[in-house]
Amino acid sequence: MNLSETRTRLRGAVALALLPLLALTACGSGDTGATAAAGAQASPAPTDDPVAAVRTVDSVAALLPADVREAGTLRVGSSVGFPPGAYYPNGSDKAPAGQDIDLADAVAKVLGVKLERQDASFETILPALGSGKYDFGTGNFGVTAERLKTIDFVTYINDGQGFAVKKGNTTLRTKVTDLTQLCGLTIGTGAGTTFEATLTAQKGVCAKAGKKPYDVKVYSENAATLTALQQGRIDVIMSTINGLRYQAAQPAAQTAFLGEYHRLDVGFAFKKGSPLTKAFQAAVNELIKDGTYARILKKWGTSASAIETSRINPPEHT
Repeated sequence: MNLSETRTRLRGAVALALLPLLALTACGSGDTGATAAAGAQASPAPTDDPVAAVRTVDSVAALLPADVREAGTLRVGSSVGFPPGAYYPNGSDKAPAGQDIDLADAVAKVLGVKLERQDASFETILPALGSGKYDFGTGNFGVTAERLKTIDFVTYINDGQGFAVKKGNTTLRTKVTDLTQLCGLTIGTGAGTTFEATLTAQKGVCAKAGKKPYDVKVYSENAATLTALQQGRIDVIMSTINGLRYQAAQPAAQTAFLGEYHRLDVGFAFKKGSPLTKAFQAAVNELIKDGTYARILKKWGTSASAIETSRINPPEHT
């Protein structure tokens, strides 16, 4: 599949995922628990542009390797999924929008380089870094001990793992703090994610508790996960805290957020030993210092996930 076909497929999938998220037509539609009205579209992106005023900082740009400064471009593998991280507003042909998009663009401006953004499915980006296909990757990649064996990270936000159900579902009524609360249920999550890894690694907890095990269904696209929840083929979604919270907060939302389960630092991803990490760390810290970082997070409603300083390869939160 070529890049154009990949982008078209991803854009279509995201549009489908977002159709049921917002009530934007006269007929109205709900979040993941209602049928979207014909012709409904995803919400437009906020119009403010905190990235516009960002300028190159020579002392930070000097941390880039000489060949990168000379080329003036970096290739980024970008997973475009759903707001507030990265999505296509209105399912349009225009450039993607979201917190991850703004932060990557702002870092690039501080470094004085242009980005060549390539859409890619989430689970393909980290393996492709080692082959040199991309210089770095974005996709709300959580920093885990397992990933740190092969990937370098430069952190830019603190997000993590959470759960949501279809609104009105009484199977789970309280915050999920222990996976034994999920015993006997079917959980939907994304392929290649920390959520899949956590659920797989802990699948024996139900047997130890003398309960029926939970079942895990993995989907390569967010649209499929949301549809499965709508249709009752899964009971719970495990996904990003910020994504699920954003989704549940929308007008006419039909999902209920069940709280934070496990916090994770999130970062730009690089192949192990990349010479770019120090420059990216300095760029993120420059954005934090000058206030651009706070304005970007405010724009996307993720201020509660702000970090005080960017770090390279921090240990996984336990």
